[in-house]
Parts: sequence; structure tokens; C-alpha cells
Amino acid sequence: MNSKKMLQISGIQEGTVVDHIPTKSTFKVAEFLNLKEGKNIVTVGMNFESKKLGKKGVVKIGERFLTKGEVDKISLIAPDARISIIKDYEVKEKFSVEIPKILNGSISCANNNCITNNQSITTKFYVLSKDPLKIRCHYCERTLGKDDIEVA
Repeated sequence: MNSKKMLQISGIQEGTVVDHIPTKSTFKVAEFLNLKEGKNIVTVGMNFESKKLGKKGVVKIGERFLTKGEVDKISLIAPDARISIIKDYEVKEKFSVEIPKILNGSISCANNNCITNNQSITTKFYVLSKDPLKIRCHYCERTLGKDDIEVA
């Protein structure tokens, strides 16, 4: 085997890379970030070798930097993800996502009768547990798991 590393996805000049996504969550990350609607160059890759995950996904977004709210959303479905900020084809910053204790406005409540689904009120959830993920709505007190989470 060749000792040189082979680049499997082309680099980006400027933007964000979300790496170490569980393969099955790769497209959900792309959906959370609403990448279909943008004009940015986007690369989505899956099933790359990963020592930690076995197989992983990667999402590269050219000319776009994520907000804290977007990083918080990613942390809910890919708690081991790493974010890299790219400038001039080089990694300028790299950090791991972290599930916050309180989520404001980033996800919708699954309870159709919740006040947040019937009035203009920003959602608020408390993280009860990170593994397995359990969150509770501030308003209706419904508890949601990882599979119940929908982007607001």
C-alpha cells in the first residue's frame, strides 16, 4: 500500500467542513443546514474509513461559515462531529461540537398541541441526557429522543 495519503474529496478555498459524522446521519446534517437551497458548492461524502466510528461522513460547504445555532443542531445528531474553518485552502480553526444544556429556537416540538406550534413563540428545550439523547420542551414538557428531532 502506498504510504502517501490520497485526497478523497477535493479541498475548498474558504468555508466549513463538518467531519466525523456517523454515516447514517450525513444527509440529516445536510438537511439541517438547508444546503439544497443555497448557492454554495457542497460536497457530501459517506462511508469513509474512521478509526473512531468505523465509517464516517463528511460535509464540505464552500464560502459559508456556520452559526452557533447550526453547530448546536449538528451536535444533536452527530455528537462526535468536528468543525473545521477553512481559509485559503488551510484549516484556520478546528473544534468539536458540544451539545448545549439549553436549545433555543433550533428545533421544533413534536407535540402538535404545543404552544410553539400554534403561536409565534420560540422553542426552548432542556437537554436531559446526551447519550442517549433526551430533550424536554420548556412549554409542553414533552420529552423527545434523537429520532424525534426536527429542524425549526
